[in-house]
Amino acid sequence: MKALSSFEGEKISMDIFQKINGHEQVVFCNDEATGLKAIIAIHSTQLGPALGGCRMLPYKSTEAALEDVLRLSRGMTYKCAASDVDFGGGKSVIIGDPTKDKSPELFRAFGQFVDSLNGRFYTGTDMGTSPEDFVHAMKETNCIVGVDEAYGGSGDSSVPTALGVIYGIQATNRAIWGSDSLAGRGYSIQGLGKVGLKVAEHLLDAGADLYVTDINLDAIERLSEKAKTMGASIKAVNSEEIYTVPADVFVPCALGGIINDDTIPLLKVTAIAGSANNQLLELRHGEMLQARGILYAPDYIVNAGGLIQVADELYSSNKERVLQKTRAIYDTLTDVYRHAEADGKTTVEAANYFCESRIAARSKRNSFFSHTKRPKWAVRS
Repeated sequence: MKALSSFEGEKISMDIFQKINGHEQVVFCNDEATGLKAIIAIHSTQLGPALGGCRMLPYKSTEAALEDVLRLSRGMTYKCAASDVDFGGGKSVIIGDPTKDKSPELFRAFGQFVDSLNGRFYTGTDMGTSPEDFVHAMKETNCIVGVDEAYGGSGDSSVPTALGVIYGIQATNRAIWGSDSLAGRGYSIQGLGKVGLKVAEHLLDAGADLYVTDINLDAIERLSEKAKTMGASIKAVNSEEIYTVPADVFVPCALGGIINDDTIPLLKVTAIAGSANNQLLELRHGEMLQARGILYAPDYIVNAGGLIQVADELYSSNKERVLQKTRAIYDTLTDVYRHAEADGKTTVEAANYFCESRIAARSKRNSFFSHTKRPKWAVRS
């Protein structure tokens, strides 16, 4: 990049400001003692403090990490708006191998950077991190959510996330076939991690047939054993075959960007509804799905159950309240489908319009957070 100006001896590239356009704040965190290299991105605090998880991945470059955190934090703004929680969108990433580079000191250093934002950003576990990691971060900041109940958290957020995916699939089934029953249909599940495995188990219990793929063979074996005891149909396929199986609904529960120019022509499904973030590589891929007659459930609505739980935690956790708001995913998605059809829009366009309208309507009326007066739970004891 060409340096266009300098400030106190440091070269500043205007390209960086163009890249982060639309975001309120991006913080690069570097702690040489622990090896921490992290990026915190705050997309919006219009509805409240930014809320979003922390990923730890061995990104190929700083640019790749920045691109990921910007995309994810933007998505969190829409997810918070769609979920009707008084929070804005943010995300953080740690550059490193989660199998080799973790240490208690690294997460304490990360916690200090989070705390330096004075309540503008709350974070917790995501891909490559665990609730145990953030027990260490909690020693440096109160702005951590999603830890185990033993440490004052709300517990495993994959439970409501998986439940929200089931509600999303039910709403999708009803929109296509007139019934939200899960039974008697085929589902191709990509990824059997914490969420994907729970979704698969729910579907098996409901009498569905499954195609599954995952690099973790133990997860496939566990699911296969359960299917045998139930007399259910399950077929394991490789990572490429999952796009070509003749299922009714494709359920992505792994990485994002998997709906793209290469995969869309391969799909033989009628709908897509899963937990993976940023499933569409580009917005235009929503139009390509629509042209092929494939109904797409916007991922930030379907996978919002975990967000609902950790947001609720900041009000003093209430499991029944979490379940009630998670059930609302069904109604929200149904409304999005209805408006998309009525207005001749893609489901992505309809969902984005819904969220942007909510943000505009509420951004001047939310007194939950301000720079001058923070809620009691945001003040360190």
